[in-house]
Amino acid sequence: MAPQRNAGAGAEAELPEYAGHYRLEERLGSGGMGVVHLARSTSGMQLAVKVVHAEFARDPEFRGRFRQEVGAARKVSGAFTAPVVDADPEAERPWMATLFIPGPTLADQVKRNGPMDPAQLRRLMAGLAEALRDIHRVGVVHRDLKPSNVLLAEDGPKVIDFGISRPKDSELRTETGKLIGTPPFMAPEQFRRPREVGPAADIFALGSVLVHAATGRGPFDSDSPYVVAYQVVHDEPDLTGLPANLAPLVLRCLAKEPEDRPTPDELMRHLRSVSASYDTQAFIPAQRTSTGDGSDEAPDGQPELAGGEAPRPRPGRRRARLVALGAGALGLVTIAALASVQLLGSDGPTPQNGTPSTASAGFSAWSAAPAPKKGTPQCAYGAGKLLCAQSGLVYALDPRDGGLLWRHPLGASRVGGTPTVAGGLVQPSSGPGSRLQALDPATGEARWHRDLPAYNASASAKGMLLVTGADGTVTGLDAASGETRWKASVPGHGNPDFVSFAGDPLAYVATGSDDGASTRVTGVDPATGEVRWDARLKGTLELVGASGGSLFLTAADGAYSDTRAVVRYSPADGSTRRVTLPLPLQQTTGTVHGNMVYLRAVGGSLVAVDMAAGKQLWSLETAVNRTSSPVTDGRRVYVSAPDGRLLAVDARDGTLLGQTPARLGGGSDGVVAYLPEPLLADGHVYAAAPDGTVFAVDSRDPAAW
Repeated sequence: MAPQRNAGAGAEAELPEYAGHYRLEERLGSGGMGVVHLARSTSGMQLAVKVVHAEFARDPEFRGRFRQEVGAARKVSGAFTAPVVDADPEAERPWMATLFIPGPTLADQVKRNGPMDPAQLRRLMAGLAEALRDIHRVGVVHRDLKPSNVLLAEDGPKVIDFGISRPKDSELRTETGKLIGTPPFMAPEQFRRPREVGPAADIFALGSVLVHAATGRGPFDSDSPYVVAYQVVHDEPDLTGLPANLAPLVLRCLAKEPEDRPTPDELMRHLRSVSASYDTQAFIPAQRTSTGDGSDEAPDGQPELAGGEAPRPRPGRRRARLVALGAGALGLVTIAALASVQLLGSDGPTPQNGTPSTASAGFSAWSAAPAPKKGTPQCAYGAGKLLCAQSGLVYALDPRDGGLLWRHPLGASRVGGTPTVAGGLVQPSSGPGSRLQALDPATGEARWHRDLPAYNASASAKGMLLVTGADGTVTGLDAASGETRWKASVPGHGNPDFVSFAGDPLAYVATGSDDGASTRVTGVDPATGEVRWDARLKGTLELVGASGGSLFLTAADGAYSDTRAVVRYSPADGSTRRVTLPLPLQQTTGTVHGNMVYLRAVGGSLVAVDMAAGKQLWSLETAVNRTSSPVTDGRRVYVSAPDGRLLAVDARDGTLLGQTPARLGGGSDGVVAYLPEPLLADGHVYAAAPDGTVFAVDSRDPAAW
């Protein structure tokens, strides 16, 4: 659409048509410092582009602030924010482009639909705690967290607008006597000593945001920002209307002194204790519509002292297309991850990442939903069956037609993570310290169970379960009988969390040094607990896969944990090969096929690295902010999206070959803590979706999906 024209005193005569290479299609919102536009890149990706007002573009001090905003936004760009795509703070009209994220602001959502229910509040608090953890860990303080700066995306809340954020070591200081922020969501120290504002101020703002979400008002309420400022510094907050189990935690967030407030990690630990069955359902809010009055005022109705405009995208008629292009990251990861056991690897058939099989004759695509209201199924392939788990339930499906073969309830206290097959039995995943049990793959009946003292992690490898106790001691259990075969500690790894890979005989553990300079990697024989080899490798490394007797790892930047390179280590001769990536990637996971490493990153990147040739082979921007880990058969790479789509990409050149329809579901908004990866078997691809379905498609023709 044509650029909109402003009207009124002081308005610019005409908004620009382009910012850099990006065509500005529609104005999304306006604030004191600039205008946010819906824009489109050359490839068609939709972006939110912030262009500063002309009057501020002429101010050298403001340009310094805007450069700082761009730097802060780039630092924190990831799963809980709008990733920065491009920016030019030196342009005649400085601008910054971020990925467009459909969804209302929290302010809009509460204004139109009223206060959130307790379950939504817990998810909101957990998502914001995780977001602040990521923001603070890179040394940034937001300083203006408020309802209009929280987007409720389909995959969880996103924190936006770093216009007045400040790195803790920044030389750009707040001027004496000048307050910056929005009074109802500012901490006492922002009024008393603004030069000393730290991460705890964002925790105070989180508490105020939660009160607003629960009640539609703030904990300190007045029409006058000066009265609100007095109340914030001197009065007790009004928490009337908050759920009883959340009120004490919110009260701690609103403590007058910064040192009395919890950290984001403390918040997440307390939220787990608030509800042992804490769910990780995503936000799928009703899409907002235009107010019809053309107003661009802040939706929370609160006056601002400076800065703080908020993009407010309006998906409107583009809704179906935006779901396909811009589905976001799965938020709320850490809580469930801390409460789950990783049962990795399998002794049964492991068709994914292996040699592709010929598709069976007469196969027809199918979908099944044995437990549609229990979130996204987490499935594995083993014993000739699809073995799936959802909250409190594990079941088996016939891979030919999706028919339900058996169900086994795990009980309300069980998490129900991805099951696996070890020792010929189904090993359901569970929370740390829970009962271990094994099921008959033919009937689902329990074959053995065992109550163990509190443990931290469990993995399966070559017919064994490796259980790490709270003291770091590893117990090797025979997966077929549940009997103890050995106990040992692993030197150099205080609390080992094992990983195993299909077709590889060892289990591995990697532990980084405190200074990030090196990583100790150890290969252990799962049958005996014997250390087969031990190496200290340079850098902060994460295990990705194993192939041909070599291990493949990603190497991360010590400061921001961005993946900068892929490393191949050969234990037989101690040789290492490192391939540096052209551009760093954020929060990667990956898979290995031969000498090829396929990585997905937050922000939508999918890349292939040829370790034999020593270079990145291709890169694809999927426009899906966060996908599942990739899987491959060597011909194609498959990933799942948060809206339930399955995407197929040509493994040779990175061409998108096809995708299935979205499967969000009308009556269920449940998702698991992470996106389950697809499964490959017998020429078919199996995947799961947030509407509770497990589905199968033929791998031979992705374009027909």
